[in-house]
Amino acid sequence: MRIERIVSTGQTTPENEWLNQAWDEWVLLIAGAARLAMAGSPDRRLECGDHLLIPAGTAHRVTWTDPDRPTIWLAVHLGESPR
Repeated sequence: MRIERIVSTGQTTPENEWLNQAWDEWVLLIAGAARLAMAGSPDRRLECGDHLLIPAGTAHRVTWTDPDRPTIWLAVHLGESPR
């Protein structure tokens, strides 16, 4: 398991690029707001306190983070994650 704190200030995943990990990732939005797309599903808006599990092998991308205030994520990588 690896725990990571990520701070976004308007950053997104580059257009037409998808993240696809070999491990599960659980994310919790601690502050700010974001939108996350998962392959085959519409964008999901996340606000403070929202969380979700991204199963291993699920293509996903961040399509928006609030440019006016920090968006703080807590990401817990479960399984075979890089160090």
